[in-house]
Amino acid sequence: MDSTPRQTPEGALLLSEQVKRALQSYFTQLDGFPVNDLYAMVIREVEKPLLLTVLEQAGYNQTKAAQMLGLSRSTLRKKMAQFGLE
Repeated sequence: MDSTPRQTPEGALLLSEQVKRALQSYFTQLDGFPVNDLYAMVIREVEKPLLLTVLEQAGYNQTKAAQMLGLSRSTLRKKMAQFGLE
């Protein structure tokens, strides 16, 4: 498998590569400490900043943010309430 980081035309690392690096750093910091339920933890940790960043990029226009995320506006509003982003 090729370990060369893939980049976008603008030269920025792809999101998947950035996530991979963050996870590698996380495991390094754990220094062998056991991990359980990693999938749920990653989703929990990523969802709020994802929503917040997309809302910022959309100028807090919920319709535009929902479109960017591929969610319905009502689903976005539910997630915003869940994370206290109202």
